[in-house]
Amino acid sequence: MTGLERFSINQMTVKQLSMPELVDACLELGVPGVGLWREPVQTYGVEETAKLVRDAGLTVTTLCRGGFFTAIDPDERAAALADNRRAVDEAATLGTDTLVLVSGGLPAGSKDLHGARERIADALAVLGPYAEEHGVKLAIEPLHPMYASDRCVVSTLAQALDLAERFPAHQVGVTVDTYHIWWDDAAPAQIARAGAGGRIHTFQLADWTTPLPEGVLNGRGQIGDGAIDMREWKGYVEAAGYTGAIEVELFNDELWARDGREVLAETAARFVEHVIR
Repeated sequence: MTGLERFSINQMTVKQLSMPELVDACLELGVPGVGLWREPVQTYGVEETAKLVRDAGLTVTTLCRGGFFTAIDPDERAAALADNRRAVDEAATLGTDTLVLVSGGLPAGSKDLHGARERIADALAVLGPYAEEHGVKLAIEPLHPMYASDRCVVSTLAQALDLAERFPAHQVGVTVDTYHIWWDDAAPAQIARAGAGGRIHTFQLADWTTPLPEGVLNGRGQIGDGAIDMREWKGYVEAAGYTGAIEVELFNDELWARDGREVLAETAARFVEHVIR
């Protein structure tokens, strides 16, 4: 299928596929890139996954996910940093230069958003140089505000950039994900800001469909099924200088219940229809 030159399938979109099945499906459909997740990579084996994708000629566009930096307890913070160093090591082994960060929500009993964000900066000050030594960039992903309490106290690109800009761009940048920022009328200007600083480290797509499911986590819609103009957002990141891969990352129970190859083929077709053409 033509039009897939910049397409990358995030592994979570078709998590029902095993690692070999994912690679085979990508080869069959002409998908050039994959965004991988740590848990299935660890299950299959980091070195084994690296060899599998390398032998198939696939590009690993990102590794998800690092982060969860907001704990107050010193032992928990130390454990989080250790885990993130392992994530950097895994990214380097897999051959990707981008580790996506979901920063973490409020610790139990806390209502201090500012303090939580400052602890993210403290962690980045330690992790950024370590990532640079391994040829990996950190990409802070702002999540929709509905996740602020439990998953990510960074809710806007402006907040993500305020953190990232404390560090060199080759260490820390941002993830631009349509699902999380499409509602924010300040986001286009913040994309331009990120681009001017060389901080757009990855660009991800998911559509916004309603009603959201119970728990809201697995409500990311298939491309073209919802309210987001994908070509518009592609235009914003390209105007900001981004020319890299475009990942589709969907958390969706209905898609996971279907045949994974069928979902991948559909997603590739939707990408061409709604993003490229």
